[in-house]
Amino acid sequence: MSELFVLSRRRLPAIVPPLLSFIAGFIDSFTVLALFGLFVAQVTGSFVLMAVAFVKNEQGSLIKALAVPVFLLAGMMTTVLAVVLERRGRAALPWILGLECAVLTGFLLTILIGAPLAEASAVSVAAASLLGLFAMGTQSAGVRLLMKDVVSTNVMTTNTTQLAIDAAELVLAWQARRRAPADAALAAAYEKARVRFRALLPIILGFLAGTVVGMLAYLAIGVWGLLLPLAIMYGIFAWTSASALRAELE
Repeated sequence: MSELFVLSRRRLPAIVPPLLSFIAGFIDSFTVLALFGLFVAQVTGSFVLMAVAFVKNEQGSLIKALAVPVFLLAGMMTTVLAVVLERRGRAALPWILGLECAVLTGFLLTILIGAPLAEASAVSVAAASLLGLFAMGTQSAGVRLLMKDVVSTNVMTTNTTQLAIDAAELVLAWQARRRAPADAALAAAYEKARVRFRALLPIILGFLAGTVVGMLAYLAIGVWGLLLPLAIMYGIFAWTSASALRAELE
């Protein structure tokens, strides 16, 4: 963030980032199956689909072409909302999480109303796709802006690369520490690598678990499977809202 718009970042319980990545993975695998191959959380995949949409004239191409712009719009609106709230002395995080809850609720209702989703060009498919993209764009920006020491919960390419780097550094630091156990600098390097690795691994595993559970839920109970990530999201929202209220009263 620019120094002109400094936002306060909150340190959240360790379980919250993996839960958010679980939600993102769940929604992503769900939309790939239900919305004709659309990625809503992994914007890298959306770039590819957008390029394909420009080349091929298939059903649903317009939505795939709009995927990245809608994701960007969600990030911009989330940033503006967070800045406005903090300037007014309000805790921005509960509001951003509440916005994601509201958009995900609209996402679920749109799919329920439009079910069965039989055509990629259907209005219900377009509306659900845009809402899913907006929700994940909101989460992505909210994590980066307002959560302290939390990596992305929905972009796993960078996270996987960083995990590989951290794992290698952890092994190298451990070996060096064994050769010189009394070296304080080596001990500090080992501890830093260990902390980074332990923070990142649950987020990647959470996303992976979300993709698997999302796929199984869609195959087993269809649209109603979305109630699980929605319930988790509302739980996180409720906790952060209560925490922010307690902080205001102190």
